[in-house]
Amino acid sequence: MPTLVGFGAFAELPEEQITEKISRRILSGDQGMVVWWSIRAGVHVEPHSHVNEQIVWMLKGKMEFRLGSEQRVCGQGDVVVIPGGTEHEAWFREDTKVIDFFAPPRDDFLLGGKPAYMSKVEQFDPSSHAQTGRTFHLLRAARRDTGAGHL
Repeated sequence: MPTLVGFGAFAELPEEQITEKISRRILSGDQGMVVWWSIRAGVHVEPHSHVNEQIVWMLKGKMEFRLGSEQRVCGQGDVVVIPGGTEHEAWFREDTKVIDFFAPPRDDFLLGGKPAYMSKVEQFDPSSHAQTGRTFHLLRAARRDTGAGHL
């Protein structure tokens, strides 16, 4: 994935199909990267962290998002700032459009292909809040039982 210098149009960037429910367009400069995501209802993005600072901007839809030990439902217009090294995960309740900004750019995204934490993308029933809440509590209990902490 090349970097861009000068002018361009976001809609002209190639759309990369990650899974049948996830696609993205990537725009990268030398110091920062913007990723436009289209994510369909029912996707769970596994817990992960990366050295890059990440800013999430919700354009459309809803997602349940865990940042460290705090969890919230985010909707249109909401933003999340994720410091580098902080574990996070997301459950998408409905079809969603999200813009992510990363600094520095993510080398793994520039290479293309599915991110490692999406290797086991799980689907859940987006209409069942109890299921997503139960999943979150089970994950916290598993971390507590194994002594696994946040990165």
